[in-house]
Formats: sequence, structure tokens, C-alpha cells
Amino acid sequence: MQTIAAIATPHAAGGISVIRISGDRALEIAGAVFQSVSGKAPSMMEGYTCTYGRFYDGEQTLDDGILTVFRAPRSYTGEDVAELSCHGGIYVTGQILDAVYRAGAVPAEPGEFTKRAFLAGKMTLTQAEAVMDVIGAAGKRELQFAHAQQEGALHRRVQQISGAIVSALGDLAAWADYPEEEIPAVTPDSLRKALVPIVEKLDQTLSTYDYGRILQSGVSAVIVGKPNVGKSTLFNLLSGSARSIVTEIAGTTRDVVEEQIRLGNVTLRLSDTAGLRETSDVIEQMGVKIAEQRLQDADLILAVFDTTRPLDQDDLRMLEQLPEKPVIAIVNKSDQLSQLDIGMLQSRFERIICMAAKDGSGLEELQKAVEERFYQADVTPELGIVANARQKQCLETAKIQLVQALDALNAGELLDAVTVLLEEAADALLTLSGERVSEAVVNDVFSRFCVGK
Repeated sequence: MQTIAAIATPHAAGGISVIRISGDRALEIAGAVFQSVSGKAPSMMEGYTCTYGRFYDGEQTLDDGILTVFRAPRSYTGEDVAELSCHGGIYVTGQILDAVYRAGAVPAEPGEFTKRAFLAGKMTLTQAEAVMDVIGAAGKRELQFAHAQQEGALHRRVQQISGAIVSALGDLAAWADYPEEEIPAVTPDSLRKALVPIVEKLDQTLSTYDYGRILQSGVSAVIVGKPNVGKSTLFNLLSGSARSIVTEIAGTTRDVVEEQIRLGNVTLRLSDTAGLRETSDVIEQMGVKIAEQRLQDADLILAVFDTTRPLDQDDLRMLEQLPEKPVIAIVNKSDQLSQLDIGMLQSRFERIICMAAKDGSGLEELQKAVEERFYQADVTPELGIVANARQKQCLETAKIQLVQALDALNAGELLDAVTVLLEEAADALLTLSGERVSEAVVNDVFSRFCVGK
């Protein structure tokens, strides 16, 4: 396997940059570009030690900094690893990385360091996936769940389920292979009693997916309403900056403006959309169509109404377009004289919040409403949650096989057929953890990582 190298810190100017090298030749290559002031070669250093020196490209001095050595197998990747810490200039870091490549390393692919850690048995596949969740955590709770995943919370939960399936398979095999022994007979009734609780545990685990997806990616929230009700003002209030242009001219927002924001304990992927109305303007029509599509894809809809104007055809048209999804109705400009029939809105929406987005009033009530809908305090990190679509698909496959096994038992099928279905269910759970997984699946998982990790 080739020795790989990449910049492990963000590609931006900073105090320090770190270049990571991993593989059988890591210390040899590090020695080709680094000389310690003590004269000690990297190949002679013990693991978990560091030394100060200078980085070179041939005879040319590039920078001074620190070399840290990690010896196999007690390193992140399980291989020999050298980390070069230099000054955080973009140019100088690039020059040192080029020197490392010329010394024999090859560029690391996205996620290749963590992929090598997985292949070396340093972590399960679910733990590896949690690495990017830690990097992408937008708040304290998200970080707690990511750390729990990294420490094997979901893996332990899945192991309990797969262990129960393997136990049932063991009973079937022992009863079939050793009929002369005094082994309790496996009957359809006894097997059914063993499988029903497993299906229930799979359902409980799958039920964590929506919350896991929200923790990982945030709540997809879209602000909708007719033109000039204050959508862009609300967006700017929530994002904390003037991202959307605010004017008195209807139809100012024509494209979607997006921002990831933090509202209390919830991360929102917030979109400000074009006003929903009938229009002859071709460009505005395109913006309206995009807004209508965002309505269908959103986890949360913030429907904005103008308290200074009665409901009109554009408002009613928007109400007809709202899908069956969580909606918070926001009556904006509440600091002004109301001409809006709020009774009609109360008949349509469970939650109505009066706001004056221009001065920020009503923001705390909106935060409370969002937290009540999406912040689940009873779901704790140590339980383990389903964090992505791949994990969900594996669990759903296992459940399908188990349900089919129960159907086969109820239909009076031979236990051999039930055994095959249980084996398929066990394989799906082994795929989830990475204990039995194809190269294509592994490559797909790590392709979503950043380079250097």
C-alpha cells in the first residue's frame, strides 16, 4: 500500500498547518524533507514523540517547525505516521507538501486516513462515519451524539440485535445438526416468540433516524409567504446578517438565499424564497417554482403573513400549497395596526406567533416553538441513533428479512427457509457495522470525507 500525504488542517492562512503522512515509508519520507536540530532522524524516533527542526526541499530551506512521530500499530491509521507542523501560510504549506510528494508520497484521497484506520480494525464503520459528524457538529448536543457514535453507541445497539438473531440461528443449527443430542426442539412457536422482540428492537432503532438526520444535517426550514410580508427581514433577523435584500418593492427576492443558523438548541438550514404569487415576470416565475419545490422538501415551514393587510388571494393560494408538514405561522409587523383576520389562521394552524421581525420581537417565542418540535431531550447520546441513510437501509433490510421469516413461519414453511431469511438479516447488520461489507460500500462511505481525514 502506498504512503499517502495530505494537509490535515483547513486550507487557509492560520497559526499552524499540519501535513499528515501515513504508510510504511512515512518516516523515511519525513526524513527526506525534515532535519531536527538534534540531528536525530525520524526513523530513530519513538512513537508519540516530537522534535523541532527545519523543512527542506533539497538544499532549499522552506520553514521551521515540529515533527511528530506515531509508530504502527499505535497510530490513527494503524500505520507509521509522521505529522509535520509548520507555519500556517498557504504558500509555505503547499511548498512543503510538494516536497513530501517529490520524496515519494502520493496524495491522499478523501477520507483515506480514516479508511485505513477502519481497514486496520481500529474502528467500526459506524464509528468511522461518526468522525465527520464530530467535524460537522454545530452545537453541544450534536457533538455529544457524534462522540457517542464514535465510542460505539450505535454499534453496541446493533450488536445486541444481531446477537439475538445469531442466537436463533445457533438454536436452529444445533437442533438440525445434532438430532441425537438432548437439545430442545425449535418449534415455529418458540422461534416466533424469539423473533418478535427482535423486530420491535429494529423498529425502535429505526425510529431514531429522523432525529439523527436532523442532528447531523440540521432542520431544513423554508420561509414562505406572498411578497412584502417581511420574509427577508425575518431571514436577516435569524441569520444575524443582512443576507437578503429588503425593500418596499414586491418581488425583490427571486432566488433562494440560504444560511445555516443556530436557533436555541436547534440548527436550521434556513432558506428565504421568492414570494408566492401569480406573476407575469418570467424570472420571478422561476423563483416561485423553486420556492414551491422547497416547500415539498422542507422539514419545517415558516409561513409569514402581514398583519397590516387582510388575507388576499395570494395568501389563500399559499395556504392551499402548504404540504402536510410542520408549519409555524408567523404574523409579522405586529407592532402596527392589525387588519388581518387571525381567526382564519387559528383554524388552520396549531402554532401562531406574532412578531415584529424588524425589531426582533417574538424571536424567543419562535425559538421555543422550534425547540418544542425538534429538540428531543429524552433521546440521549448513549442510546445510539441512526445517523445516515446507509445505516437506515441496512436496518430496514434486516427488518424486511425478519418480517418475511415470521410470515414464513405463519404460512407453515420449512425451517430451512426461515434460516436463510435470518442469515440475510444478520448479513445486513454486519454490513452496517462494516464486519461484512463490499469494497464499493467502503469507498462510497469515505468518499464523503474531507481530504486529510
